[in-house]
Order: sequence, then C-alpha cells, then structure tokens
Amino acid sequence: MQTEKVIDHIVNWLKDYALNAKVNGFVVGISGGIDSAVTSTLCAKTGLDVLCIEMPIHQAPSHVSRAQEHIAQLKTRFANVKDTRTDLTPVFEEFKTEVSLEGKQAAVDMALANTRARLRMTTLYYHAGLLGLLVAGTGNKVEDFGVGFYTKYGDGGVDLSPIADLLKSEVYTIGKALNVPDSIMNAAPSDGLFGDARSDEDQIGASYPELEWAMQMKDEGKVAEDFSGRQRTVFEIFMRYNTSNKHKMIPIPICEIPKNIK
Repeated sequence: MQTEKVIDHIVNWLKDYALNAKVNGFVVGISGGIDSAVTSTLCAKTGLDVLCIEMPIHQAPSHVSRAQEHIAQLKTRFANVKDTRTDLTPVFEEFKTEVSLEGKQAAVDMALANTRARLRMTTLYYHAGLLGLLVAGTGNKVEDFGVGFYTKYGDGGVDLSPIADLLKSEVYTIGKALNVPDSIMNAAPSDGLFGDARSDEDQIGASYPELEWAMQMKDEGKVAEDFSGRQRTVFEIFMRYNTSNKHKMIPIPICEIPKNIK
C-alpha cells in the first residue's frame, strides 16, 4: 500500500464530498480505538471543521483515557478541531427503566449493547444537524463487509465511510503514518459496548489478521473443507458472521408490487 497516497486520496475525497454537499465539515465519535482515531485525523487534515465527541456509557477507564489523549493531541495539531463530551450513562439508565429486561440474559445484554450504539448515533446526528456537519463513519472493511461487526443504525448509521475500503491492518499502517498515539496503536480493538474492556477478539473468537485471511480465502472461493485445525475454525467463524450479518451489508429489502395488481 502506498500509504501517503492513500491518505491524500481519502483526505481529498472527504473534502470534495463535504464541499459538494455544502456542509461545514465532520463530526466523529471518539472511542479510544484505532478506527475513530484514524478517521478523525483524516477529517482534520481536510482543514474543514471537525467536532470530536466523547459519548461514554459506563465506559472502561482505559477507553476514556485513550479517547481523551487522542483528542488532546489532535487539537494541538489542528486548529480546526473542537471537541465536546456527552455523558449518555444517565440516558441509558433511564431507557432501561422504561423497557422490559426479561428474557435470556445474553439476548438482553446484546440488545442493550446495540442500544448504546444507537444512542451514540442519535447524539452524533444531533450535533451534525446543529452545526451543518456530516457524520463520518469509523468502520473498516473487515467489520463492514466481512463479519458485519457493527450495530445497524448505530455505528453503522453514518453519512460517509472514509476507511471502509481499508482492512484493519491497513488502518494501523495509516494510523502509524498519522502519528496516532501509541496507547491506541497498541490497544486491543474493542467496541466498548458492554461497559468493560473485552476485546473484539474476545467476542468474535478470531483476531483481525485471522479474519482478513478468511475474508481473502472466501473471495478466492474456498470452503471450510479446504482447511483443518485453527484455519478451519477461523474460516467457519468468519462465514458464520458473514452469513448471519448479511442483512447489514445489503440494501433494505423492498416488497415490489407487481404492476398488474397495483
């Protein structure tokens, strides 16, 4: 990958899109992870307004500290970057008092995790609407088009996706070139939706390098029977997520009415 050329391409794409849309810049949710750090830095390099928003909901302290470190660094480097913090913990807790929490605990936990993401999406669009900004997505290619590891209408609810054609490993390469803080570069990737420090690998059962390999194997037409041992396990994990989350990766189905009955 020609890193500097890729960076310039994304920055120019972001700037052109915003100017053509006649908006002032971008709003980015900052989680303390590599994807939001790279996305916000790319947005900052456009010279347009960038609002970085922290939106903690019972957040792990390590996530909070990394997010704050990144925002502080970004503001010293770019005069067009501003930040704000919206503590969504009280909103989340109030929501829980108004809905049923009965059912299988795993299902309840997942529904609440997705609710966190959707509260954050709502917050991003609130600020975007006030300030005439676009919501910049932070999803990478493996998450968005491989395993569908994001929340529909949560972190998947964005206006544009600047890093969605980059594998996770490529995001790290760009992060290094953009001088993303070491604390973020070295942290285990995590979606932060469960109020603890569990990593993406803990949830998925495979690392991003493994998932990138499986994604490539699928593209080459391989099937599970072509592998054994850990490789087969990883490929089956990838395919299970890819299949079950396909609804996130395709357009919303529309029931088309035949012309002869409409």
